[in-house]
Amino acid sequence: MFVTAQQLEQQMPDATRLLSDEPEMESSLHYMQLLLLVTSLEWLWRDQNDFFIGANLTIYFSRQQLKNREFRGPDFFLVKDTEKRPRTSWVVWEEDGNYPDLIIELLSDSTAKVDRNLKKSLYESRFRTPEYFWFSPESLEFMGFKLVGKQYQEIIPNEQRWLWSEVLNLYLGVENAKLRYFTSEGELVPTPEEAATKIQQEAQAAQNQALEAERQARESEHLLTSEREKVQILAEKLRSLGIDPDSLA
Repeated sequence: MFVTAQQLEQQMPDATRLLSDEPEMESSLHYMQLLLLVTSLEWLWRDQNDFFIGANLTIYFSRQQLKNREFRGPDFFLVKDTEKRPRTSWVVWEEDGNYPDLIIELLSDSTAKVDRNLKKSLYESRFRTPEYFWFSPESLEFMGFKLVGKQYQEIIPNEQRWLWSEVLNLYLGVENAKLRYFTSEGELVPTPEEAATKIQQEAQAAQNQALEAERQARESEHLLTSEREKVQILAEKLRSLGIDPDSLA
């Protein structure tokens, strides 16, 4: 039986509210990878308001877990069909019993064993999370699983070694030693900075094309004027010889 957040808070000291209780990321590689996953998906879904992305955020799912304080939240998780708003943690019983639809763990020497075993089992049997991926920013180890019945089955990679996510309707794949999203057509999902850079480059290219067209137009106009001047000079020479240039037309 679930209890309300207010009841839980009354049982805890004032300094221990339902806030996230996660340690710092293992390294700058892990931090930058997490930032990349969050910002690029936020950019792609910038017109949607029906999802929540948790980044190094605690998921509270039982009173026993609150008591033991043993579980560490996923590095990255996605919940669909929910209100997009800031949260200090994900409290399952305050979110209509909803668990993540997709989880990504970033492996490190200190967490890899737990991520591959204990957490995988928890996400499979307790969370019933449809898709679970793990990726090592250091070794580039990358695997994905989808829930089939009551068990996870490994997702088979395509020719590019990318893994298809039905939850995201995107591929996940390693590009330049980073885990990135790709569309079904194989296009890289950019970060906001990458998208802005691309727009700037396209704008600059369009401006260069316009300047080149203008230069060519001026050059063509100059050539036309030059040819007209030559015709005029020749006509004057013919007249000086007593020949009417119009009669030659």
